[in-house]
Amino acid sequence: MADKRDYYEVLGVNKGASDDEIKKAYRQAAKKYHPDLHPGDKAAEEKFKEVNEAYEVLSDSEKKARYDQFGHAGVDPNYGAGGAGSPFGQDIDIGDIFSSFFGGFGGRRSANPNAPRRGSDVETTMYISFEEAAKGCKKTVQYQAISTCKDCNGTGAQKGTTPKTCSACGGRGQVTINQRTPFGTVQTSRPCDACKGRGKIIETPCRTCNGRGQVRRKKTVEVNVPAGINDEQVLNVGGHGNSGVNGGPAGDLHVYIGIRPHPIFERRGDDIWCDLPITFAQAALGATVTVPTLDGKASYEIHEGTQPGDVFKLKGKGVQHLGGRGRGDQFVRVVIEVPKNLNNKQKDLIREFDAAMGDKNYQKRKGFKDKLKDIFG
Repeated sequence: MADKRDYYEVLGVNKGASDDEIKKAYRQAAKKYHPDLHPGDKAAEEKFKEVNEAYEVLSDSEKKARYDQFGHAGVDPNYGAGGAGSPFGQDIDIGDIFSSFFGGFGGRRSANPNAPRRGSDVETTMYISFEEAAKGCKKTVQYQAISTCKDCNGTGAQKGTTPKTCSACGGRGQVTINQRTPFGTVQTSRPCDACKGRGKIIETPCRTCNGRGQVRRKKTVEVNVPAGINDEQVLNVGGHGNSGVNGGPAGDLHVYIGIRPHPIFERRGDDIWCDLPITFAQAALGATVTVPTLDGKASYEIHEGTQPGDVFKLKGKGVQHLGGRGRGDQFVRVVIEVPKNLNNKQKDLIREFDAAMGDKNYQKRKGFKDKLKDIFG
């Protein structure tokens, strides 16, 4: 595991990047390597896992602090010399360490290291089709998250054994030191060296989780996608994030929605747009045409003399309003296609037709000629 890449390098950000910069970089990288966009591509799948692992650490302030100080050894007990006997293999709460120190000067006291703590939230991206976004659907999403180790039930101790209360600190995870100063006796606290601030000592660590009580696993959850959801909106799935510590509740799962582009439709708010190619004859004489909609095919009467770029509306054929009733509309833009690859007979017919035309048949051309006369005489 010594060849593991730097997490900041994985996300493409500098070490001093802000939380928002890290989050933005993660979303871009996750979208780039998402398995839905690279089916069967093992290299992209590994990149996606690497990106999620990096974000899981850098988005957590405590893990990020350990990583910044100790590198991979600070967050992964399996890395390098880390392990059951390594101080970095223990789940040290950096926030508790600093609050314990400053608590001696009147600040808040350190939290109980054995108190229940909520797990952190997890983010993933799920891609759906244009139609699924418009009408709603149920989808199954897979993601990586921290789970309580089933072999030790989160205790970190090998099955058949139990952690022991640290005799050095009495299970508090910290020790108190009294120091004499010119201003009197000052009392300070620091993490217990014997238990590394955990309040308990694991003599026989669980072989599955190396004493951490948690493991990273692939999880699957079914998500209800509401009709009308838009690109980059977020669905919150409560209780499906990283597992809590010491019996604390799990965090949440945030599912970012990515909508695949449609070959015909374009979405603008809750309205949809599409182009409809028709022939010159259909535009000039009028015709009944078939228009694609989200509900299937629909018939529409093109009026005589339809011009390029004319737009007609199909009311109520757009996207359902998110969380409300009714739907947007569908707008259809007419595109008149000029024929290509004409044979001689077709060309002669067009020349004959054009010769029979006059200015009364071409109002725009007539108006343009009148403007030229006004300008040039």
